Amino acid sequence: MNSNSITEVCRKIAEQYTEKLILCSDPLRPLWNRESVLFRKPPRWNYIDSCMISAVLKLYDLTGDKELADYALRFTDAYLLPDGTIPTMSLEDFNLDNLCGGRNLIRLWKMTGDERFRLGYERLYTGQVLRQPRLTCGSFWHKAIYPHQIWLDGAYMALPFVAEYGLITGDRTVINDALRQFDNIRRLMRDPDTGLYRHGYDETRTQLWADRSTGLSPEFWLRSMGWLCAGLADTAELLPDSQLCRSMLCGLLDSAGKYVRDGMLYQLPVRPELEGNYPETSGTLLFAYAALKASRLGIADKVALGSELLSNTAERYIRTDGEVPVLENICLMGGLGGENSRDGSAGYYLREPVVENDAKGIAPFLMAYTEAERITGTHLR
Repeated sequence: MNSNSITEVCRKIAEQYTEKLILCSDPLRPLWNRESVLFRKPPRWNYIDSCMISAVLKLYDLTGDKELADYALRFTDAYLLPDGTIPTMSLEDFNLDNLCGGRNLIRLWKMTGDERFRLGYERLYTGQVLRQPRLTCGSFWHKAIYPHQIWLDGAYMALPFVAEYGLITGDRTVINDALRQFDNIRRLMRDPDTGLYRHGYDETRTQLWADRSTGLSPEFWLRSMGWLCAGLADTAELLPDSQLCRSMLCGLLDSAGKYVRDGMLYQLPVRPELEGNYPETSGTLLFAYAALKASRLGIADKVALGSELLSNTAERYIRTDGEVPVLENICLMGGLGGENSRDGSAGYYLREPVVENDAKGIAPFLMAYTEAERITGTHLR
């Protein structure tokens, strides 16, 4: 398909998701959060919903549809008190995932001028970021329960928020902190042979998944690299003069492009021959988003890669024969260590549940779609 055909197909899917899944969702029981549904979790501030609201705001920026902005406000209102407190999260968890929604608070504050949102993102920064435990290299621990560890996921959850906070406050040391942590990821976690990145790094080299020499986890997990790639794209947009973000983004897109098989990226990209390995949509779409954004920003000409990944996902892994589109092949979750003793092996990643219509896939689809529209210019308000 050409670019206009891709966006036409994706536009219809995005409109159906907006009407039939997003705007009709109760903020305390969103239809897209499969973890909450499957495990009967109580409503709480979490990165899954934050990613979806980020995608909703990107759709609003694209279309100007006030319903989308109103929904983002209503959703956030359900979790945020007037003094900026978020009662359903604990700052003491030092969970980088909880910072993912910080950029939404910044965006909503800029949209409305409402002090609740400013107080909210200030609390996230002063209450967590400034107190976040760090490795000796200066990078954040992923969570209090995962001490002395870097996970690639945190590059999306925390670092663009830190960079944007630095821009708002005019504090270059804050911006440099985010950039130093990206550089640590490149220095510690990038594999020189493939150009890809390991999921985790343990500076103590004591975790069951950590190589005793390097501290690295054994496999390249697609979605973790997708989070890194999206985080680099977003930070490169915030900091257009950052050669670090631009070079890391270009390098990762180049490297990942070598592992595209039949138009998709696999759960374990470098091992497509493994029994049980499969084309994974959430990670594929994160790379599509990053590739298309890199193209729009003039960082790298990756329109072909982004369009290929987006169009193949839409055509082959989104069913549109029902009232609500159904995005397939989404890995529900992935992690290292913890109470489940996740060893980071290929077998582990291929045993994790595969679900449909989870926000970890739908949000990247909507994000990639908005970038495709911006490139073609067919839906700009």
